[in-house]
Amino acid sequence: MLTVVLGAAIIALVFVSQDHWRRGLLGLGVVLLAGAVLRLVLPTRRAGLLAVRSRVFDVATLVALGMTIVAVTLAVPAPGS
Repeated sequence: MLTVVLGAAIIALVFVSQDHWRRGLLGLGVVLLAGAVLRLVLPTRRAGLLAVRSRVFDVATLVALGMTIVAVTLAVPAPGS
């Protein structure tokens, strides 16, 4: 599962590198939130390297990071506004 999350995160970062920073960072935030959902619903042995600490810690960390990235990205005014 970590491969799927990392692959999606790399795609989001490619968007950032091509000057589509808002779309890329929103994508990265969504990927982290999706990783939190995967960690929450999958058994530890199927979660693979998404399981770092306890389930609660992993989910809380991924949700906090994902929500922070999404909130900060949406808080920055769009160019030309």
